[in-house]
Amino acid sequence: MTPSIGVIVNPVAGVGGPAGLKGSDGAEIQAAAITRGSSARAEGRAADALALIGRMRPGAHVLTAADSMGEDASRAAGLTPDIVYRPAAAETSGRDTTAAATALAHAGARLILFAGGDGTARDVCDALLGDTAVLGVPAGVKMYSGCFAVSPVAAGAVAASWMTRGKHPVAEVEVLDVDEEQIRHGRVDPTLYGMVRIPIEPGRTQARKSPTGASQLGAVRSAAAGVVERMRPGVTYLLGPGGTISEVATLLGVEGTPLGVDVVRDGALVLADASERELLALVDGRVARAVLTVIGGQGFLLGRGNQQISAAVLEKIGDDPLIVVATEEKLIDLGGRPLLVDTGDPDLDMRFEGYAKVVTGTRTTSLYPVLAPESKGTS
Repeated sequence: MTPSIGVIVNPVAGVGGPAGLKGSDGAEIQAAAITRGSSARAEGRAADALALIGRMRPGAHVLTAADSMGEDASRAAGLTPDIVYRPAAAETSGRDTTAAATALAHAGARLILFAGGDGTARDVCDALLGDTAVLGVPAGVKMYSGCFAVSPVAAGAVAASWMTRGKHPVAEVEVLDVDEEQIRHGRVDPTLYGMVRIPIEPGRTQARKSPTGASQLGAVRSAAAGVVERMRPGVTYLLGPGGTISEVATLLGVEGTPLGVDVVRDGALVLADASERELLALVDGRVARAVLTVIGGQGFLLGRGNQQISAAVLEKIGDDPLIVVATEEKLIDLGGRPLLVDTGDPDLDMRFEGYAKVVTGTRTTSLYPVLAPESKGTS
Protein backbone atom coordinates (compact mmCIF):
# COMPACT_ATOMS: atom_id res chain seq x y z
CA MET A 1 0.00 0.00 0.00
CA THR A 2 1.33 3.43 -0.94
CA PRO A 3 1.93 5.50 2.20
CA SER A 4 -0.28 8.58 2.55
CA ILE A 5 1.06 12.09 2.86
CA GLY A 6 -0.57 15.02 4.58
CA VAL A 7 -0.63 18.63 3.42
CA ILE A 8 -0.97 21.82 5.49
CA VAL A 9 -0.78 25.37 4.14
CA ASN A 10 -0.41 28.44 6.34
CA PRO A 11 -2.50 30.84 4.20
CA VAL A 12 -0.67 33.99 5.36
CA ALA A 13 2.89 32.62 5.34
CA GLY A 14 5.41 34.91 3.67
CA VAL A 15 3.10 37.91 3.30
CA GLY A 16 5.42 40.14 5.34
CA GLY A 17 8.57 39.39 3.34
CA PRO A 18 8.25 41.60 0.24
CA ALA A 19 6.81 44.33 2.49
CA GLY A 20 10.01 44.38 4.55
CA LEU A 21 8.20 43.48 7.80
CA LYS A 22 10.63 40.71 8.89
CA GLY A 23 7.80 38.20 9.36
CA SER A 24 4.08 37.57 8.98
CA ASP A 25 2.90 36.85 12.53
CA GLY A 26 -0.18 38.74 13.74
CA ALA A 27 -3.21 40.28 12.07
CA GLU A 28 -1.79 43.82 12.23
CA ILE A 29 1.42 42.80 10.44
CA GLN A 30 -0.54 40.90 7.80
CA ALA A 31 -2.80 43.89 7.17
CA ALA A 32 0.20 46.22 6.95
CA ALA A 33 1.87 43.89 4.44
CA ILE A 34 -1.19 43.87 2.21
CA THR A 35 -1.36 47.67 2.41
CA ARG A 36 2.25 47.77 1.18
CA GLY A 37 1.33 45.69 -1.85
CA SER A 38 2.49 42.30 -0.59
CA SER A 39 0.65 38.99 -0.89
CA ALA A 40 1.05 35.55 0.64
CA ARG A 41 2.79 32.97 -1.51
CA ALA A 42 2.29 29.77 0.49
CA GLU A 43 -0.61 28.38 -1.53
CA GLY A 44 1.22 28.79 -4.85
CA ARG A 45 4.41 27.25 -3.53
CA ALA A 46 2.50 24.34 -1.99
CA ALA A 47 0.74 23.80 -5.33
CA ASP A 48 4.14 23.68 -7.07
CA ALA A 49 5.26 20.90 -4.72
CA LEU A 50 2.00 18.99 -5.07
CA ALA A 51 1.96 19.30 -8.88
CA LEU A 52 5.26 17.45 -9.01
CA ILE A 53 3.82 14.72 -6.78
CA GLY A 54 0.86 14.45 -9.14
CA ARG A 55 3.18 14.02 -12.14
CA MET A 56 5.46 11.49 -10.43
CA ARG A 57 2.73 9.63 -8.51
CA PRO A 58 -0.58 9.82 -10.44
CA GLY A 59 -3.50 9.04 -8.16
CA ALA A 60 -1.46 9.79 -5.04
CA HIS A 61 -3.43 9.66 -1.78
CA VAL A 62 -3.29 13.10 -0.14
CA LEU A 63 -4.81 13.98 3.21
CA THR A 64 -5.28 17.65 4.00
CA ALA A 65 -7.18 20.43 5.78
CA ALA A 66 -10.12 22.23 4.21
CA ASP A 67 -10.10 25.28 1.98
CA SER A 68 -7.02 27.54 2.13
CA MET A 69 -5.24 25.26 4.61
CA GLY A 70 -4.41 22.70 1.93
CA GLU A 71 -7.49 21.69 -0.05
CA ASP A 72 -7.25 24.63 -2.47
CA ALA A 73 -3.55 24.04 -3.22
CA SER A 74 -4.16 20.30 -3.66
CA ARG A 75 -6.95 20.87 -6.15
CA ALA A 76 -4.91 23.53 -7.96
CA ALA A 77 -2.23 20.87 -8.42
CA GLY A 78 -4.74 18.46 -9.95
CA LEU A 79 -5.07 16.20 -6.90
CA THR A 80 -8.29 15.00 -5.25
CA PRO A 81 -7.64 15.25 -1.51
CA ASP A 82 -9.36 13.71 1.48
CA ILE A 83 -10.31 16.39 4.03
CA VAL A 84 -9.56 15.37 7.62
CA TYR A 85 -9.64 18.77 9.35
CA ARG A 86 -11.87 21.83 8.97
CA PRO A 87 -10.99 25.11 10.72
CA ALA A 88 -13.79 26.76 12.69
CA ALA A 89 -13.36 30.12 10.92
CA ALA A 90 -12.15 31.43 7.58
CA GLU A 91 -9.30 33.29 9.31
CA THR A 92 -7.05 30.53 10.60
CA SER A 93 -4.41 30.59 13.33
CA GLY A 94 -1.42 28.61 14.57
CA ARG A 95 -3.80 26.54 16.68
CA ASP A 96 -5.47 25.37 13.47
CA THR A 97 -2.08 24.32 12.07
CA THR A 98 -1.35 22.29 15.21
CA ALA A 99 -4.79 20.69 15.20
CA ALA A 100 -4.57 19.92 11.48
CA ALA A 101 -1.17 18.24 11.90
CA THR A 102 -2.54 16.08 14.72
CA ALA A 103 -5.58 15.13 12.62
CA LEU A 104 -3.38 14.23 9.63
CA ALA A 105 -1.14 11.99 11.75
CA HIS A 106 -4.16 10.26 13.31
CA ALA A 107 -5.68 9.77 9.84
CA GLY A 108 -2.59 7.84 8.73
CA ALA A 109 -0.30 10.37 7.10
CA ARG A 110 3.26 9.08 7.33
CA LEU A 111 4.74 12.33 5.98
CA ILE A 112 3.28 15.82 6.42
CA LEU A 113 4.23 18.59 3.99
CA PHE A 114 3.62 22.02 5.46
CA ALA A 115 3.95 25.30 3.56
CA GLY A 116 5.16 28.19 5.69
CA GLY A 117 8.15 29.40 7.64
CA ASP A 118 9.63 28.89 11.09
CA GLY A 119 6.42 29.96 12.84
CA THR A 120 4.47 27.30 10.96
CA ALA A 121 7.18 24.76 11.79
CA ARG A 122 6.71 25.59 15.48
CA ASP A 123 2.96 24.98 15.22
CA VAL A 124 3.50 21.64 13.48
CA CYS A 125 6.10 20.71 16.11
CA ASP A 126 3.45 21.28 18.82
CA ALA A 127 1.20 18.59 17.33
CA LEU A 128 0.89 14.98 18.42
CA LEU A 129 2.68 13.34 15.50
CA GLY A 130 3.80 9.93 16.78
CA ASP A 131 6.29 8.58 14.24
CA THR A 132 5.02 10.79 11.40
CA ALA A 133 7.77 12.71 9.60
CA VAL A 134 7.39 16.29 8.37
CA LEU A 135 8.95 18.45 5.66
CA GLY A 136 8.57 22.18 5.08
CA VAL A 137 7.75 23.69 1.71
CA PRO A 138 9.65 26.98 2.08
CA ALA A 139 7.11 29.79 1.93
CA GLY A 140 7.83 31.98 4.93
CA VAL A 141 9.99 35.03 5.54
CA LYS A 142 12.51 33.40 7.87
CA MET A 143 13.51 29.73 7.71
CA TYR A 144 16.30 29.13 10.21
CA SER A 145 15.10 25.59 11.05
CA GLY A 146 16.53 22.48 9.46
CA CYS A 147 13.14 20.97 8.54
CA PHE A 148 12.68 22.63 5.12
CA ALA A 149 13.34 21.48 1.58
CA VAL A 150 15.51 23.82 -0.47
CA SER A 151 12.57 24.64 -2.79
CA PRO A 152 8.94 23.66 -3.41
CA VAL A 153 9.94 21.35 -6.26
CA ALA A 154 12.53 19.69 -4.04
CA ALA A 155 9.85 19.14 -1.37
CA GLY A 156 7.59 17.53 -3.95
CA ALA A 157 10.39 15.30 -5.19
CA VAL A 158 11.20 14.10 -1.66
CA ALA A 159 7.53 13.39 -0.95
CA ALA A 160 7.10 11.49 -4.23
CA SER A 161 10.23 9.46 -3.45
CA TRP A 162 8.84 8.73 0.03
CA MET A 163 5.60 7.42 -1.48
CA THR A 164 7.43 5.31 -4.05
CA ARG A 165 9.92 3.71 -1.68
CA GLY A 166 7.66 3.27 1.32
CA LYS A 167 10.69 3.75 3.57
CA HIS A 168 13.10 6.64 3.65
CA PRO A 169 16.14 7.70 5.68
CA VAL A 170 15.02 10.12 8.40
CA ALA A 171 16.79 12.29 10.92
CA GLU A 172 15.78 14.45 13.86
CA VAL A 173 16.35 18.14 13.25
CA GLU A 174 15.84 21.32 15.24
CA VAL A 175 12.86 23.64 14.95
CA LEU A 176 14.09 27.19 15.58
CA ASP A 177 12.30 30.50 15.60
CA VAL A 178 13.08 34.13 16.34
CA ASP A 179 10.83 36.66 18.04
CA GLU A 180 9.70 38.90 15.18
CA GLU A 181 9.61 42.01 17.35
CA GLN A 182 13.28 41.43 18.18
CA ILE A 183 14.04 41.02 14.47
CA ARG A 184 12.36 44.36 13.76
CA HIS A 185 14.79 45.91 16.26
CA GLY A 186 17.80 44.22 14.65
CA ARG A 187 18.26 41.43 17.21
CA VAL A 188 18.49 37.80 16.09
CA ASP A 189 18.56 35.13 18.78
CA PRO A 190 17.03 31.89 17.49
CA THR A 191 15.34 29.77 20.16
CA LEU A 192 15.07 25.97 20.02
CA TYR A 193 11.41 24.93 20.21
CA GLY A 194 11.68 21.21 19.62
CA MET A 195 12.74 18.41 17.31
CA VAL A 196 10.97 16.81 14.37
CA ARG A 197 11.75 13.90 12.09
CA ILE A 198 12.34 14.70 8.44
CA PRO A 199 13.26 12.63 5.37
CA ILE A 200 16.84 13.37 4.41
CA GLU A 201 17.95 13.77 0.79
CA PRO A 202 21.26 15.57 0.23
CA GLY A 203 20.78 18.56 -2.04
CA ARG A 204 17.02 18.65 -1.48
CA THR A 205 16.77 19.30 2.27
CA GLN A 206 18.39 22.36 3.78
CA ALA A 207 20.66 22.73 6.78
CA ARG A 208 19.85 24.96 9.74
CA LYS A 209 21.23 28.49 9.68
CA SER A 210 24.58 28.85 11.45
CA PRO A 211 25.76 32.11 13.05
CA THR A 212 28.91 34.03 12.21
CA GLY A 213 31.50 33.35 14.92
CA ALA A 214 33.34 36.10 16.76
CA SER A 215 36.59 34.85 15.24
CA GLN A 216 35.34 35.91 11.79
CA LEU A 217 34.72 39.57 12.60
CA GLY A 218 38.03 40.73 11.12
CA ALA A 219 37.34 38.76 7.95
CA VAL A 220 33.83 40.27 7.78
CA ARG A 221 35.29 43.79 7.92
CA SER A 222 37.78 42.96 5.19
CA ALA A 223 35.06 41.50 2.93
CA ALA A 224 32.83 44.52 3.55
CA ALA A 225 35.72 46.86 2.72
CA GLY A 226 36.13 44.98 -0.55
CA VAL A 227 32.53 45.81 -1.47
CA VAL A 228 32.94 49.49 -0.59
CA GLU A 229 36.05 49.73 -2.78
CA ARG A 230 34.06 48.35 -5.71
CA MET A 231 31.19 50.85 -5.41
CA ARG A 232 30.92 53.40 -8.22
CA PRO A 233 29.50 56.96 -8.38
CA GLY A 234 25.89 57.28 -9.50
CA VAL A 235 25.05 53.60 -8.96
CA THR A 236 22.12 52.73 -6.68
CA TYR A 237 23.01 49.91 -4.28
CA LEU A 238 20.44 47.76 -2.48
CA LEU A 239 22.06 46.54 0.73
CA GLY A 240 20.47 43.26 1.79
CA PRO A 241 20.13 41.78 5.28
CA GLY A 242 22.94 40.25 7.33
CA GLY A 243 25.91 41.14 9.48
CA THR A 244 28.37 41.38 6.61
CA ILE A 245 26.16 43.88 4.78
CA SER A 246 25.66 45.81 8.03
CA GLU A 247 29.43 46.24 8.10
CA VAL A 248 29.25 47.66 4.56
CA ALA A 249 26.78 50.27 5.83
CA THR A 250 29.03 51.06 8.78
CA LEU A 251 32.02 51.62 6.50
CA LEU A 252 29.89 53.93 4.35
CA GLY A 253 28.97 55.91 7.46
CA VAL A 254 25.23 55.27 7.17
CA GLU A 255 22.88 53.77 9.75
CA GLY A 256 21.75 50.53 8.19
CA THR A 257 18.87 48.21 8.99
CA PRO A 258 20.52 44.91 10.04
CA LEU A 259 17.68 42.69 8.80
CA GLY A 260 16.13 44.95 6.19
CA VAL A 261 17.07 46.28 2.76
CA ASP A 262 18.62 49.76 2.65
CA VAL A 263 19.26 51.83 -0.48
CA VAL A 264 22.44 53.90 -0.82
CA ARG A 265 23.85 56.03 -3.60
CA ASP A 266 27.14 57.95 -3.66
CA GLY A 267 27.82 56.96 -0.07
CA ALA A 268 24.53 58.39 1.25
CA LEU A 269 21.41 56.65 2.53
CA VAL A 270 18.53 57.06 0.08
CA LEU A 271 15.95 54.90 1.87
CA ALA A 272 16.08 52.66 4.94
CA ASP A 273 14.21 49.37 5.32
CA ALA A 274 12.64 49.44 1.86
CA SER A 275 9.77 47.25 0.67
CA GLU A 276 9.61 45.50 -2.70
CA ARG A 277 7.26 48.20 -4.02
CA GLU A 278 9.67 50.96 -2.96
CA LEU A 279 12.65 49.15 -4.50
CA LEU A 280 10.85 48.79 -7.81
CA ALA A 281 10.33 52.55 -7.90
CA LEU A 282 13.89 53.38 -6.83
CA VAL A 283 15.66 51.22 -9.43
CA ASP A 284 13.37 52.19 -12.30
CA GLY A 285 15.55 53.74 -15.00
CA ARG A 286 18.69 53.69 -12.83
CA VAL A 287 21.91 51.71 -12.83
CA ALA A 288 21.59 49.53 -9.75
CA ARG A 289 23.12 46.51 -8.01
CA ALA A 290 21.92 44.38 -5.09
CA VAL A 291 24.59 43.63 -2.47
CA LEU A 292 23.91 40.27 -0.83
CA THR A 293 25.65 37.88 1.51
CA VAL A 294 25.29 34.13 2.06
CA ILE A 295 23.23 32.55 4.85
CA GLY A 296 25.72 30.61 6.94
CA GLY A 297 25.25 26.84 6.95
CA GLN A 298 22.47 26.95 4.35
CA GLY A 299 24.13 28.72 1.44
CA PHE A 300 21.04 30.66 0.38
CA LEU A 301 21.70 33.82 -1.58
CA LEU A 302 18.14 34.71 -2.60
CA GLY A 303 14.75 33.70 -1.22
CA ARG A 304 15.46 33.55 2.51
CA GLY A 305 14.87 36.71 4.54
CA ASN A 306 15.47 39.06 1.59
CA GLN A 307 12.20 38.66 -0.35
CA GLN A 308 12.06 42.45 -0.81
CA ILE A 309 14.74 41.92 -3.48
CA SER A 310 12.24 39.95 -5.52
CA ALA A 311 12.35 38.47 -8.99
CA ALA A 312 10.59 41.62 -10.26
CA VAL A 313 13.23 43.88 -8.69
CA LEU A 314 16.08 41.80 -10.08
CA GLU A 315 14.51 41.81 -13.55
CA LYS A 316 14.23 45.59 -13.41
CA ILE A 317 17.90 45.94 -12.40
CA GLY A 318 18.81 43.95 -15.50
CA ASP A 319 21.97 42.05 -16.36
CA ASP A 320 24.52 41.31 -13.65
CA PRO A 321 22.31 42.52 -10.79
CA LEU A 322 24.27 41.10 -7.82
CA ILE A 323 27.37 41.84 -5.79
CA VAL A 324 27.94 38.83 -3.54
CA VAL A 325 30.06 39.13 -0.41
CA ALA A 326 31.06 36.48 2.14
CA THR A 327 34.10 35.49 4.15
CA GLU A 328 36.24 32.64 2.90
CA GLU A 329 35.45 30.74 6.11
CA LYS A 330 31.72 30.94 5.44
CA LEU A 331 32.27 29.45 1.99
CA ILE A 332 34.55 26.75 3.37
CA ASP A 333 31.94 25.84 6.00
CA LEU A 334 29.50 24.98 3.19
CA GLY A 335 31.68 21.96 2.45
CA GLY A 336 31.47 22.36 -1.30
CA ARG A 337 27.68 22.71 -1.36
CA PRO A 338 26.60 25.39 -3.86
CA LEU A 339 25.01 28.75 -3.19
CA LEU A 340 21.22 28.55 -3.67
CA VAL A 341 18.73 30.90 -5.31
CA ASP A 342 14.98 30.52 -4.79
CA THR A 343 13.21 33.69 -5.98
CA GLY A 344 10.03 31.86 -6.97
CA ASP A 345 10.77 32.49 -10.66
CA PRO A 346 12.46 29.32 -12.00
CA ASP A 347 13.52 30.96 -15.27
CA LEU A 348 15.27 33.80 -13.43
CA ASP A 349 16.86 31.38 -10.97
CA MET A 350 18.29 29.39 -13.88
CA ARG A 351 20.03 32.55 -15.14
CA PHE A 352 22.00 32.70 -11.88
CA GLU A 353 23.24 29.12 -12.22
CA GLY A 354 26.93 28.64 -12.85
CA TYR A 355 29.53 30.53 -10.84
CA ALA A 356 29.29 33.75 -8.85
CA LYS A 357 32.19 36.05 -8.09
CA VAL A 358 32.18 36.40 -4.30
CA VAL A 359 33.98 39.32 -2.68
CA THR A 360 35.92 37.77 0.21
CA GLY A 361 38.34 40.55 1.14
CA THR A 362 39.70 43.96 0.28
CA ARG A 363 41.39 42.69 -2.85
CA THR A 364 40.29 39.06 -2.99
CA THR A 365 37.43 37.27 -4.69
CA SER A 366 36.39 33.66 -5.11
CA LEU A 367 34.43 31.93 -7.86
CA TYR A 368 31.79 29.76 -6.22
CA PRO A 369 29.09 27.53 -7.78
CA VAL A 370 25.44 28.63 -7.75
CA LEU A 371 22.45 26.28 -8.09
CA ALA A 372 18.76 26.88 -8.72
CA PRO A 373 17.08 24.09 -6.69
CA GLU A 374 13.86 24.27 -8.75
CA SER A 375 15.77 23.08 -11.80
CA LYS A 376 17.04 19.99 -9.96
CA GLY A 377 13.89 18.93 -8.15
CA THR A 378 13.15 15.97 -10.43
CA SER A 379 16.73 14.90 -11.16
